[in-house]
Amino acid sequence: MNTALHRAALAAALALAGTAHAQDIKLPPTVTLTAYDTGSSGFSMAVAIGKAIKDKHGTDVRVLPAGNDVARLAPLRGGRAQASAMGIGAYFAHEGVFEFAVKEWGPQPLGLMLASSACNAISLGVAKDTGVKQIKDLKGKRVGMVVGSPALNQNAFAILAFGDLTRNDVKLVEFSSYGAMWKGMLNNEVDAAIASTISGQAKEVEASPRGLVYPPTPHADKAGWARLHKFGPYYAPHKATCGVGITNDNPVELPNYPYPIFVAYTSAPADVVHGIVKSMIVNYALYKDGAPGADGFELARQNFSWVLPLHEGTVRAIKESGAWNAEIEAHQRAMVKRQGVLAGAWAAYLKTNPPEDAAAFRKAWMSARVAALKKAGMDAIFE
Repeated sequence: MNTALHRAALAAALALAGTAHAQDIKLPPTVTLTAYDTGSSGFSMAVAIGKAIKDKHGTDVRVLPAGNDVARLAPLRGGRAQASAMGIGAYFAHEGVFEFAVKEWGPQPLGLMLASSACNAISLGVAKDTGVKQIKDLKGKRVGMVVGSPALNQNAFAILAFGDLTRNDVKLVEFSSYGAMWKGMLNNEVDAAIASTISGQAKEVEASPRGLVYPPTPHADKAGWARLHKFGPYYAPHKATCGVGITNDNPVELPNYPYPIFVAYTSAPADVVHGIVKSMIVNYALYKDGAPGADGFELARQNFSWVLPLHEGTVRAIKESGAWNAEIEAHQRAMVKRQGVLAGAWAAYLKTNPPEDAAAFRKAWMSARVAALKKAGMDAIFE
């Protein structure tokens, strides 16, 4: 993550850039984004950003809620939306794993726009009436899963691993969407579910008779973090200072990664992506207080050397802001190369007349994926 010095440098770069480039922003009359369900923090942030873009540039921004990662990306791939406020499912889609390890999808050529790193965290919220205090106490409890949403499900498994628990140690309860899962929390159909600490659904359960807590993942528990990282390498130790039961005076050590993560297909027009990203940078003050967590889109909080390559339009906007450097350039080249290796591996795999059975297809693809990445000298991560 960025150091305080790096953040200060980025902030200074933005101050120098000011709004001098605001006139460079070119946007179509309408922009369509997809996001998590209505009421989620990601949806609320997308709406706040859309309002700022509308107020500043006159562009109407439509935000379409979708219950899982596949549903969030389908409109982008079909050309019906320009970008998505995704969760870590954007990373899984890019890597072609989990629900994307199927014939209809495979590795997706996504480019990072901007992402929010705020005072919140993303972990398992647990109904207070269960008496759970630590992650390990979830043994035997009901844990929510969302069909077609590898982000939510993999996160849950990662947090359980911190407590040295596997899927076999809990009772998995499937739901059709993120919103349905959290309604299940309200209705006592499940005991724990993944959400940002500032999610509207989490706050609703907190105010209900069940109550809600976020059991900590202490930074000092190195063994726990090692187990967690086997499932969620994108997570980092974080001191949350906002959200359910969490304040500046009562922080909780929890895992976190940026959310929402704005992405677009690399084929999306660079001018449109540049316009959206540039507007988010120069008009930050207009939306930072528009929804909980929106302040996390500040340029100084961005990690441009993360697990996704940057979109061409994003690269232009960052360079114009003065925040580009040699480290980001080197990382970007490496990530673009990785994206190319994944695309090549997928194309080659489809030519092998892969099995029709979904499970056999996924297994064979994952083996081909690992082989291609290792041959290129890259970490396969998911094996």
